Amino acid sequence: MKPTPTLRVALILILALLAVPLTAADKKTSKPDTEAEYTAKLEQRAGDILTALDLKDAEKAGRVKGIVIAQYRALRDWHDGLGPKLKGAAEEEARVIRASLKELHGKFVASLSAELTPAQVERVKDRMTYDKVRVTYDGYVEMLPTLTAAQKARVLELLKDAREEAMDGGSSEEKTAVFGRYKGRINNYLSAEGYDLKQAGKDWAERSKLKEGKK
Repeated sequence: MKPTPTLRVALILILALLAVPLTAADKKTSKPDTEAEYTAKLEQRAGDILTALDLKDAEKAGRVKGIVIAQYRALRDWHDGLGPKLKGAAEEEARVIRASLKELHGKFVASLSAELTPAQVERVKDRMTYDKVRVTYDGYVEMLPTLTAAQKARVLELLKDAREEAMDGGSSEEKTAVFGRYKGRINNYLSAEGYDLKQAGKDWAERSKLKEGKK
């Protein structure tokens, strides 16, 4: 019997939660976009974010769109110009380079906060990171139904930390790798809390099969 769509989603989530993140050598590079192609992509990304925000004020929406597009361009410039210098950089030089990215991040969040509510700023962050906080958190909660409130809070805290870092990634692969590292931390935390994640994944798959069988 072929897996149903719901079961396939559950299996994919199990693999994603337990997977080891790719190393740089595992990642594939793609042909760079032309400037026109890149601009079109930025317009689409910003448009998707505005759709999620559903702002009623057209002028505010225009300002937010400009802030988002400017940040994407600034991140590209940083990753093209300063990012490569991190490899082989002396400790102090690396610290300065990383600080410049942190400053860029802070200014972006401050600009958004001047236009949006805290909840709306959270939504922008989620859209910039493909809603990985929500999807991954829901996956852990489904896989481990006995998580305590404190454990759930810690998982969510780590995922939001991942989101802050992933927002500054130069590609979807980099953002995914950031979440991969943090999932490793979460898995270590949950293992220390007494959870057998491998067995929990198997149990989750079985629950999903039983649930599908009752439909």
